[in-house]
Amino acid sequence: MPQDSNFYLTVSALALATVGIVAAASLRGWRDWIEFKRTEMESQHRPSHDGAPSTVSRIEVADLKERVKKLEAIAAGIDI
Repeated sequence: MPQDSNFYLTVSALALATVGIVAAASLRGWRDWIEFKRTEMESQHRPSHDGAPSTVSRIEVADLKERVKKLEAIAAGIDI
């Protein structure tokens, strides 16, 4: 082990630079992933160009209608 103080300063500066580079790369990757997910969600909620509702939205609407029917039956006291 060298006893030179410049050796320790060099090693610590290199370690700090490495941590900085890894942190910057991780932050860039995180931001890109968030942007990717945002565009993915926007494309799912964008209406189709032919005017017809998508299959997913029709299934969601049917599910919501079924839930409303069940809640109305519960409110009316009907046993399902």
